[in-house]
Amino acid sequence: MSAFTSAPGLSQPPILQVKHLTRRFGGIVANNDISFDVAKGSITALIGPNGAGKTTVFNCITGFYGVTSGEIHIHTHNTTQEVGALLNRPFTGGSYLVARAGVARTFQNIRLFKDMTVLENLLVAQHQRTDNNLWRGMLISDRFMEHEYRVLEHAHEWLEIMDLQGYANRLAGELSYGRQRRLEIARSMCTSPSLICLDEPAAGLNPRETEQLAELIEQLRDEHQVTVLLIEHDMGLVMDISDHIIVLDYGRVIASGDPEAIRNSPEVIAAYLGTEAEDVV
Repeated sequence: MSAFTSAPGLSQPPILQVKHLTRRFGGIVANNDISFDVAKGSITALIGPNGAGKTTVFNCITGFYGVTSGEIHIHTHNTTQEVGALLNRPFTGGSYLVARAGVARTFQNIRLFKDMTVLENLLVAQHQRTDNNLWRGMLISDRFMEHEYRVLEHAHEWLEIMDLQGYANRLAGELSYGRQRRLEIARSMCTSPSLICLDEPAAGLNPRETEQLAELIEQLRDEHQVTVLLIEHDMGLVMDISDHIIVLDYGRVIASGDPEAIRNSPEVIAAYLGTEAEDVV
């Protein structure tokens, strides 16, 4: 029997557990006693009005921020003790350890290397897979070339999956906005993550691109066995693809459940639309 407990309504054990997470910035409480699980193999959405604290949660999970109090537990195939020690104390700078543990992320504002080619962006993402031995590199040994070939092959696989193979030698900054979004996801997937955190992946996309994104996210889960945690304001996308939804408002969890439960939650409706009392004030 698994040592982990399942997220509500889902049978798989959690790949991520957030327990009583609080993050303060001086006197401002961005996250207040937040707890939730992300089940392995699920698509879980973290939603809420602007300023609810969603991206702060992502930054804590991925090592950009430390926590003020609480705990974050990652249960991937290659988790290290150093990751837990890093996430559960109040400092920053350990995102590389989180990536090594099998967690990748994208950003609300696209952060590609825009003066590098599309292919180079995917090769850079795999620097931990390359053979960094100076002598083997200088001698161009068989082992060195094997590593280089494997990295190049992996990059081309993701170019094909993302329908970007025709743009391999174009500068990333020359791509359309929608293709840049797909490239950013491809770059994250080149790290072979167990969990990918997508921060507003549909932002700026047209309806057709959003539909394609929904298909892609489901493909990541179903065909590539990647668990997905996403922040998103497009409620149509969230309701269509999510197995589980956590709703934040003013830095705390106000609701958690499947799409139907969230759709009918009075707390969620009030957070997004307000109440008569709030309107009067």
